[in-house]
Amino acid sequence: MIVPQTNLPRVVVVGGGFGGLHLVKELSKTNNFQIVMLDKHNYHTFQPLLYQVSTSGLEPDSIAYPLRKTIINTPNTYFRLAQVETVDARHKTLKTNKGSINFDYLVIATGSKTNYFGNENIAKHAMFMKTVPQALNIRSLILENLEQAIITSNLEKRKSLLNFVIVGGGPTGVELCGALAELKRGVIPKDYPDMNMDEMQIHLLEGADRVLPPMSKKASKDAQIFLENLGVQIHLETLVKDYDGKQVITNNSLRLETDTLIWSAGVTGNPIPGLGDEVLVKGNRYKVNHFNQIEGHESIFAIGDIAQMSAEGYENGHPMVAQPAIQQGEHLAKNLVNLVKAKTLIPFKYRDKGTMATIGRNKAVVDLKKGSFSGFFAWLVWMFVHLWFLVGFRNRIVTFFNWVYAYISFDKAARLIIRPFKSVKK
Repeated sequence: MIVPQTNLPRVVVVGGGFGGLHLVKELSKTNNFQIVMLDKHNYHTFQPLLYQVSTSGLEPDSIAYPLRKTIINTPNTYFRLAQVETVDARHKTLKTNKGSINFDYLVIATGSKTNYFGNENIAKHAMFMKTVPQALNIRSLILENLEQAIITSNLEKRKSLLNFVIVGGGPTGVELCGALAELKRGVIPKDYPDMNMDEMQIHLLEGADRVLPPMSKKASKDAQIFLENLGVQIHLETLVKDYDGKQVITNNSLRLETDTLIWSAGVTGNPIPGLGDEVLVKGNRYKVNHFNQIEGHESIFAIGDIAQMSAEGYENGHPMVAQPAIQQGEHLAKNLVNLVKAKTLIPFKYRDKGTMATIGRNKAVVDLKKGSFSGFFAWLVWMFVHLWFLVGFRNRIVTFFNWVYAYISFDKAARLIIRPFKSVKK
C-alpha cells in the first residue's frame, strides 16, 4: 500500500465509525503524527438513524458522509479504502486486500457486527440493519411486500407478506417498530387505498420482561404504552429459536408466519485476526486497560464497541453505543500525544450523558442521571441530539428539513425501490 514516507510516527486507524472518526479529527490537530485511516467503505455511517432509511424517512446520503471530506485541509492525514485482513503485532504490520502497511501505533476501531447467536437459518433468512446497504435492503423488501400483497389473491400469502416481525426490544427495535407503525397509519393508506390495513401487523419480540431493558423501568413502561397505542403487538419473554424464511419458531407457543423478520437482537465485536484469542473476552471484544491499550500490546489500542474496558459501574465494559466510542477516540488522541512526548498517560473515565429512544411523532423516552422523562419534550431533545452529532452541515440541514416536511405533511418521501431486494429464499 502506497502512503507517503515521513519521519513522523505513523498512527494507523482501522474503522471510520464514531470512535475512529473522532480520534482522527482530534489527532490531526496536533501535527505530531502521520495518520492513516483504513475502512472498507469510503463513508461514515450515522447508525442511530439507519432505521429511518429502512422505513423511507431519510435517503442514505442524509446519514452517510465521505470520510475523505472529514480530513480535507489536515496535513499528514490520509484515507485508504481497504479491507483489513490480519495484524502482525511483532512486525507492526497490517495486511489488507490492497497490500500491507506498517505502523508505529495501531488503533482498532472496527466496531461491532450483528450477533445471530450461531443460528445459521437466522443468518440466512433474517434481515439485518448495521449498514446502509442493509437498511436499503429492508426498505426495498417492505415496499416490495406491499406491492405484492396488493395483487395477490392468496389470503395466507398476503398475511405473510404483511406480517412484519422485529426481534429485539432495544432502542433499534423500538424505534423501527414505531417508524413502521407510523408508516402504516399515515402513509400506506394513501398509497394503497384499496388495501385492508387491518391485515398489516407489526410484532416486536423481546426476550426480557420489558422493552428497552438497558433503560429505566419508567422509560420501558412509557415506551411500551406508546408502541401499543400505535398498534404494535409486543411479545415479552419470547426468544426466537428458528426462522426458515416463512415461520418464526419461539421458545413458547407463539408461531408467526412472515416473509419479513428483522433481527435487532444484539451485536458482537468485530475483531481483526492476528492478535490471538487470549486478548478477546466475552462478546468478542478486546480486553483493554484504562488507556485503551490491548493487553500485552503497548502500541496497539482498541476503542468503541470493540473495546472492553472494566470500570466501576461498567464491569463488563461500557455500552456498545456512540458516546463511549466518541469519548474514547478523543481521549486516546490526547494520550497518544502524551506517549510520544514521554508524558504520563491519563486513564479514561466515561461520562454518561444519558440514553434515549424515539417511538414516533411526539413520542420519545430519555434517561438522565437525575431522572427520566418522556413525551413531546423528550422527542425534541432526541431530535436536537441526533442533529447535533450528525456529521456534516449539509446532512444536518437535509435531515432537519426532511423531518419538518414529514411532521407537517404526515408523509415519508423516500418510498423508492431503487435496488430491488433479492432474497435467498425466492
